[in-house]
This record gives sequence, structure tokens and C-alpha cells, in this order.
Amino acid sequence: MALTSNVANKGGLSSGDVGARYKYKNAEVDVKLETESNIVTTLSVTDFLPSTKAIASIKLPGYNSGKLEVQYLHQHASFTGALGLDKSPAVDFSAAIGTPSIAFGAEATYITASGEFAKYNTGVSLTKPDSSASVILADKGDSIRFSYLRNLNQLYGGAVVGEMSRRFSTNENTLTVGCSYVVDPQTLLKAKAQQPWQSGGSCTTRAHAQVLPDNFWRL
Repeated sequence: MALTSNVANKGGLSSGDVGARYKYKNAEVDVKLETESNIVTTLSVTDFLPSTKAIASIKLPGYNSGKLEVQYLHQHASFTGALGLDKSPAVDFSAAIGTPSIAFGAEATYITASGEFAKYNTGVSLTKPDSSASVILADKGDSIRFSYLRNLNQLYGGAVVGEMSRRFSTNENTLTVGCSYVVDPQTLLKAKAQQPWQSGGSCTTRAHAQVLPDNFWRL
């Protein structure tokens, strides 16, 4: 059994909580009493199946704030599912699988009341010792983003990055290119250029350069 207390002051207002934690074998119960008279209770159970963890939480008197979450964590894969404990719960799901050099991931939220997905995103990434690249399909398939990063190993180092995104519903495209270079341990040069445009329309270019920590220029 462990007892804890926390007090914080922000904007002249004080808040805090008093908590108690009890652990038995692979189960743990955490109860907190907040200054707003809320009682937050969390129950977690680890390895009820190999590499799994279950977490149940509820905040009283807000009965609709309860949540049940199940996690599976493995060296090359992870899965998480969460369910809201109310009359019309939302179901969250996320998964990732891969190796240090390539990984795939996806996430989604399903609203049971409307029978529709509030979001679903997916992506893939490639990683090498000196570079990385990724492709992300987001906003329920309405946007896609490509990005690439290259580390510079000369002298103190730096990086060059490029990103191109497109939103299909509006035909908007954005190209962003940036770089940073460490001149010495006290000086960092940064530059960024962005060019949004629409298919069949015009485009504009914005750029800025920065020297840290003392000087700043914008073009």
C-alpha cells in the first residue's frame, strides 16, 4: 500500500489530489480523490495473457467517463483496443507491426451510436541509420502525406527534410522543404520553404531562415 499527495498552483488557483495505490501480484488498484470531489479509480492487470495488459478506469460521479482498455505489447507488434463505458460507447483501435527498419501502423475510432467511423488513419515508415521516409493516409482517406528526412554527418551535423501533402476533397497540395545545420555547439542554422497550391490554380511561396539563439530573419 502506498499513499501519495500532489498540490499545484496555476493562475492563482490551487488544485491537488490524495491517492492510494495497492498492488497484489500482477494487479494494481489506484484510487485518487481530487479537490473537485471527483474520485478516480483505475484497475490494471498485467500478463493475464502473455504480453498483455488490461486497464479499467472510472471517474465518479461522472459515470460516463469509464473506459476499458486492452493492450498487447510484443517486440515487433503492438495492439490496443479501448471501449468507453457508457450507453453509446466509442471503440478505439490501434495497431503497429514492424522491425527497426520498416513499420506499418493503423488507428480507427468507431462510434456505435451513429454506426460510423469518426477517424481512420494508416501509414508506413522506412528507417535507415542516416535517413527515414514515411507515407501516411489520414482524415478517413481524404489526405495523404509523404515525408523524407536525411541526416547530415559532416562536422557537427544537421538534417534536410521534405514533405508533400495532398487533400483530395479540395485538391489542395502543399510542398515543404526545410534544413538545419549545426555550425558549432552554440550556433544552429535553420531554413524552411513552403509552397501551397491547388490543382489548376495558383501557388504561393513562403520561406524563413533562422539562426539560433540570438538572430532571426524572415523572407
